[in-house]
Amino acid sequence: MPEDLIAPASRILDLPALRTALFAAADEAETEAQIRAATVRILSQARSDGRDVIERAFEQRPRAAFPTTEAYAWLTDGIVRLVYEVATQRIHPLRNPTEGERLTLMAVGGYGRGEMAPYSDVDLLFLTPWKITPWAESVIESMLYILWDLKLKVGHASRTVRDCLRLGTEDYTIRTAMLETRFIIGYEPLARELETRLWKELFKGTERAFVAAKLEERDSRHRKQGLRYVVEPNVKEGKGGLRDLQSLYWITKYIHRTEDAQELVRVGVFRREEYLTFMRAEEFLWAVRCHLHLVAGRAVEQLTFDMQVEVADRMGYVDRPGRRAVEWFMQDYFRHATAVGDLTRIFLTSLEAEHQKDAPLLMRMFKRGPQVKDGYEVVHNRLAISDDAAFLSDKLNLLRFFEEGLRTGLLLHPYGMRLVKANLHLIDDDMRNDKEARRIFLDLLLKHGNPERSLRRMNELGVLAAFIPEFEPIVAMMQFNMYHSFTVDEHTIQCIRHLSELEHGDLVEELPIASTILKQGVNRKTLYVALLLHDIGKGRDEDHAVLGAQIARKVAPRLGLTKTECATVEWLVRYHLLMSDMAQKRDIADPRTVRDFAKAVQTKERLDLLTVLTVCDIRGVGPGVWNNWKAALLRGLYRQTRRALEDGMEALNRENRGAEAKKALREALADWDAKDLRVETGRHYEPYWQGLHLTAHEVFARLLRDIQNDEIRIDIHPDEDRDATRVCFALSDHPGIFSRLAGALSLVGANVVDARTFTSKDGYATAAFWIQDADGSPYEQNRLGRLRDMIRKTLMGEVKPREAILSKGKIKKRERAFTVPTSITFDNEGSEIYTIIEVDTRDRPGLLYDLTRTLAESNVYIASAVIATYGEQVVDTFYVKDMFGLKFYTPSKQKTLEKRLRAAMEAGAQRIAQN
Repeated sequence: MPEDLIAPASRILDLPALRTALFAAADEAETEAQIRAATVRILSQARSDGRDVIERAFEQRPRAAFPTTEAYAWLTDGIVRLVYEVATQRIHPLRNPTEGERLTLMAVGGYGRGEMAPYSDVDLLFLTPWKITPWAESVIESMLYILWDLKLKVGHASRTVRDCLRLGTEDYTIRTAMLETRFIIGYEPLARELETRLWKELFKGTERAFVAAKLEERDSRHRKQGLRYVVEPNVKEGKGGLRDLQSLYWITKYIHRTEDAQELVRVGVFRREEYLTFMRAEEFLWAVRCHLHLVAGRAVEQLTFDMQVEVADRMGYVDRPGRRAVEWFMQDYFRHATAVGDLTRIFLTSLEAEHQKDAPLLMRMFKRGPQVKDGYEVVHNRLAISDDAAFLSDKLNLLRFFEEGLRTGLLLHPYGMRLVKANLHLIDDDMRNDKEARRIFLDLLLKHGNPERSLRRMNELGVLAAFIPEFEPIVAMMQFNMYHSFTVDEHTIQCIRHLSELEHGDLVEELPIASTILKQGVNRKTLYVALLLHDIGKGRDEDHAVLGAQIARKVAPRLGLTKTECATVEWLVRYHLLMSDMAQKRDIADPRTVRDFAKAVQTKERLDLLTVLTVCDIRGVGPGVWNNWKAALLRGLYRQTRRALEDGMEALNRENRGAEAKKALREALADWDAKDLRVETGRHYEPYWQGLHLTAHEVFARLLRDIQNDEIRIDIHPDEDRDATRVCFALSDHPGIFSRLAGALSLVGANVVDARTFTSKDGYATAAFWIQDADGSPYEQNRLGRLRDMIRKTLMGEVKPREAILSKGKIKKRERAFTVPTSITFDNEGSEIYTIIEVDTRDRPGLLYDLTRTLAESNVYIASAVIATYGEQVVDTFYVKDMFGLKFYTPSKQKTLEKRLRAAMEAGAQRIAQN
């Protein structure tokens, strides 16, 4: 019996006692069906008990994956052996088998390796010497029925030795499975014959083709799974996951004919410490996979958000100041995945040295590589270090290696990367403060046009964290939310990639303002360093922008920036969210918003730098986050602020803007008679003229022309410049109009991103809503009819919003793990006329309707609403007045209103949770 399982083998499965019980039950049975039923009953209980023993022991040692996976394999072996014995000795006994009636049972694939997660497949090979006999066919059939009744997920094949060799020649998946065969029970000489002939007739001499096939499989898998730092990684198939490690095992076994990873140390592929890293990563990933299976109660390989929380808890992670347990867990996960990537690179390089794997196709096309500086050479079309000792004699070479890689355009040789990684201790304070070291580092950012490539390699090898120790805590740091697609360090590198693309002029059409700013010239050093450091304060209890600015104050001088540049970097890090917040959480049509922002920015230089940094920051969050809506908001804020800074704050004067808007409308409606024009330009209060664009003024003018008191007029139009659909309403004003309109839009599944209402002097409400569908896109033309229909029904009272929203509202299971603390703030300084109520909370269906209905019931007039969504978090900002047209100054009124809003949110959340 094995002695290194997670629990004593005899406690997991008592084979002798089970065998006795099975055979006794079989002897009492009268039919095959009764034998099968008794076998299933006894083994089901035994398997369930054994699994409980393993799970309890694993709970006590939640990271001891190897003894756990071996225990599951040993339990499965015992069950399969006993089923085989019952089938061959009791159901289909054969007293004198001929040579052709011999049967061998082998484990293949992962089960063949003796590694199993709780719900891994059981892959079996039934091996016969020649064509399968009726007896063997009956045994296999009976066995499979019993195994299926035991709820095992069985993959099986019945083959001869010749079949295995033929199919292995044709199919690399089958060949890989054959590589991991293991004898379980039956006629053992046949198993040995298969193993001998596989090595002699199939594997030998085909190493190069096998390696190429496995690496192509790996590349294809990585293309499908995406980046290593994807926030919901696949533990088995993802980049840096178990399949990558298994590929190393397969190739090692194929070439060196050994299953022992230590052989890689003996043959010089890995150093001892690299082997230990390999084993730690493998055990961690297996532990994660086992916990995933146990939490789900089935074979699940993707670490979805809800699973991450559960697995982190099972593995003993706890919350610490500034970060949740799940974030510490995922940081460890990504660091292990990176280690697997490093080891894979080293292994592939050793294969190249033995000419087992071709050099990259692109490089093979060049006959002569680029000229390299002294101390370097080109090996397999990669930049290699000629002499390790000479290289290490000058520690600045640890940075020069990356510089030379960028200068020549060559990929770095993994042996060189390995040398750098093994000597990170050379990067000390002397080197960090060395003038030449600073020059090299800044040149990597600024000079060669591809900073992303060197930064990513430096980060993976630990050079970036060694040179800027303050960067180390954010390496592989996961942000547990649905907004960020990358870890903090990867997000930073993505931001720098976007800045580099902007500088190359690749995005002039998409980002005209940012491209123009860079073309006209900014301090590039300041911008790149600020972007590198903008999130460096994340993961602590303090505001990351404030802490980041404090860190930037130390790091920027060390990188050789001047006093003025350091001050600008510190300011940019401190206020890197300011422009984004102002544009997305405030009404930029309100002159006070622009005035406050202009006062904070102070100079056009800062405005330019902050605009480019904000664009890169949002684009670096993840795919699909940047859109025309955000672009339009930022463009609008930039243009107005620039005008205020260049022409003075008077340029924002309300009266001026109102007069300009009326003049523009008169020109646009030149075909109207003078009387109608006078009615239209005279019926609205000042905020109407400042709060909407000319196109909306035109729409409302037409909607209001000759409107009757009981009439509701609606205009729905795609606003392509903003990636949204604009819905304009004109109807008689009455209390709660905003809430009813928001409810109508919620019913059709519309996400409101911006809204504003105005009351005319003659008692009509004009409301403009900008909406997007569930995918964050404008509504397609063919859906506008239904949209208009549902809005009318709701406004006419035919549909009750709350009930209808409840029937639709549901939060997906994987999203339930996210919690967002609710905060409600009242701001009387941000607008001259209105109190600004900002509600920051967990997004859910019908939230806007609940909030606006509560405000309406509290006699609050809503002038406009700005909605900013960040994954599962939403910030709803309302510009409001009380029933007398005054701001909410008194604390008691604010508290009452906050209490009502919180109660409405909680009640709504409970309704959704019960749905």
